[in-house]
Amino acid sequence: MKRISMNRRQLRRFLLDCFGICIGCFLVAVGFVLFINPYKLVPGGVFGTSIVLHQLFPQIQVGTFGYILEVPILLLSAFCLGAKLGAKTLLASFAAPLFMNLISSWCYPTEEALQALDPQQLLGGMLNFSDDLILAILFGPLLIALGTGLIIKSKASSGGSDVIAMIISRYARVKFSNALLAVDGTVVMMGLLVIGLGLGNEGESATRSLKLSGYSLLCIYMMTRVLAFVISGAKNDKIMLVVTPGNTQPLRDFILHDLDRTATCLPGYGLYSGEKREMLMLVLHQKEVDYVTTRIKRFCPEVFIVMTDAYDTYGLRWSDLPQQGDLVLK
Repeated sequence: MKRISMNRRQLRRFLLDCFGICIGCFLVAVGFVLFINPYKLVPGGVFGTSIVLHQLFPQIQVGTFGYILEVPILLLSAFCLGAKLGAKTLLASFAAPLFMNLISSWCYPTEEALQALDPQQLLGGMLNFSDDLILAILFGPLLIALGTGLIIKSKASSGGSDVIAMIISRYARVKFSNALLAVDGTVVMMGLLVIGLGLGNEGESATRSLKLSGYSLLCIYMMTRVLAFVISGAKNDKIMLVVTPGNTQPLRDFILHDLDRTATCLPGYGLYSGEKREMLMLVLHQKEVDYVTTRIKRFCPEVFIVMTDAYDTYGLRWSDLPQQGDLVLK
């Protein structure tokens, strides 16, 4: 009976994750179709590459190029990284291009407008941001990052440039962040060559197209920051290291009783003077920093304080420790 109940919970969790993946893929597709594709922005990744290829072969939709690129990347990840092609990852990889094609076909009135990705005919011109690109690069990355974050929180991956970066990082022995920057930078350069310098872009100002590469880099930055916020949340916790000379009892009483917090006391000594020192390490919320530093200065005017960010804080009165299989990204 207990096993049946557990299987039902697992099935319910799986179905909820699949629903979250579909919603995330829909948001990603909306972000690209309405705010990225019509303005020939190239924000890296599989769909950035698909936008470039669509400029060369306008008869093939951006979402279809997503299929063409996603499948080999998934197979490559399984072969080179030993990654398991789970049902959720397969769902995400196929749902996002499908939604993109469906939404694109619905938003453009004719096949010619769809091939040209003409923003003046997008939803009858109601969402034409040609003269206000800053709005497009605000709303587009926001929707894409929210959707991607929802996919990741549902314990799936849509593959893409991160898989290529992982392979490069493993075999070329470079940092993953540098490899990812190189991959996305290469995609943006492709956009510069194809769109900015005129290939597949007849009749459009080359000067204006060159500016789009700058907007594309801004899109990459915004998506990265919003995605980090969606996955990990705002980093409002701080680690305070307090090195105190002399009597620390007033400071200890303040932390234990007034602040109602505990800390870790580390014994030490001054390297130059050789005198004994105590270092207290405690975790604070951002809003507590000013109050605590002011009170500490009152107790110990000669105190030495080091403050740094705490990316995650687990334990009593903080977040619960992640369970096996939970995804924790920085």
